[in-house]
Amino acid sequence: MKRENRTLVSEFIFQGFSSFREHQLTLFVIFLALYILTLAGNVIIVTIISLDRHLHSPMYFFLSMLSASETVYTLVIIPKMLCDLTGAGQPISLAGCASQMFFFVTLAINNCFLLTAMGYDRYVAICNPLRYTIIMSKRVCFQLVWGSCSIGLIVAVTQVSAVFRLPFCATKVAHFFCDIRPVMKLSCIDTTVNEILTLVISVLVLVVPMGLVFISYVLIISTILKIDSAEGRKKAFATCASHLTVVIVHYGCASIAYLKPKSENTRDEDQLISVTYTVITPLLNPVVYTLRNKEVKDALCRAIGRTLS
Repeated sequence: MKRENRTLVSEFIFQGFSSFREHQLTLFVIFLALYILTLAGNVIIVTIISLDRHLHSPMYFFLSMLSASETVYTLVIIPKMLCDLTGAGQPISLAGCASQMFFFVTLAINNCFLLTAMGYDRYVAICNPLRYTIIMSKRVCFQLVWGSCSIGLIVAVTQVSAVFRLPFCATKVAHFFCDIRPVMKLSCIDTTVNEILTLVISVLVLVVPMGLVFISYVLIISTILKIDSAEGRKKAFATCASHLTVVIVHYGCASIAYLKPKSENTRDEDQLISVTYTVITPLLNPVVYTLRNKEVKDALCRAIGRTLS
C-alpha cells in the first residue's frame, strides 16, 4: 500500500497563507506592491550602473550582479505566491517544484557569496587602496561572480537530487514555495540523512561567508580607526554602511531559517521568516543603495536630467 502511495504523488499543493485566510486579499495587495517596487528598484540599479561610466567600478559591478540575481530570485517565487493568494493557484508538478527549488537554492547561495565578494572589495579598497585597481581587476571580478554562481549551482544540484530521490506520500506543502524542509516533510521515509545534509550545506554556505565578511570588517574597522581626520573616517564608514546593512539582514534571516532546530518555530513563524528573505531582502538592496549611496543617487539624478532634457 505504501508503494502505491508513492507512485500516486505527481504534484504538490501549497498551503501558503491558509491560516490568514481572511487577510489574503490584503496580503496580495501588500506583496504585489513590494514585488513591483523590488523589480523596479533592481532593474533601475542594473540599468544605471550599466549606463553611467562613473559607476563602472568593481563595487558597482558586484552590486549590479546582485540586483540581477535578486530580480530572477523574486521571479522564481513571488508570481506563484501571488497567484495562490488570489485563489487561482494551481497545483505544482514534481518537475515544477524541483525546478523552483533548484533556482531558489542556486540564486540564494549566489547572493550569499556575492555579498562576500562585495565585502572583500571593500576590504581591498580601504585596507589596500594603492593596489586596489591591480587586485580587483576585471578578471578577478568575473572570477568571483563565476565562483559564486558555480557554488550555487553545485549545491542546488546536490540538494534537489537528494530531496527528489525521496518517495512522497503527502501532497500539501506547508509553505508558499518549494523550500527544502517543507518538501522533505512530505516523504514516506525517515529523512534524517537529508536533514544532516541540509544542515551541513547550510553551515558551509552561511557560516563560511559570514565568517569571511566578519574578518573583512574587523580589518576594515581597524584600518578606519587609524585614519587621522574625522572626515576621512566618516567617508570610509559611509562606503561600507550600505553593504553592511544588507549583509546583516540577509545573513540574519537566512541563518534563522536554516541553522535553527527544525521543530523550534511554528509554521506561521517559519513563513514570516521566509517572507523576510524572499520579499523584503530583495527590496532592501535597491532601497539601501539608492537612499544611502551618494554615487548611485547622483547617477540617478544625471539619468533623470538627461531624460527630461
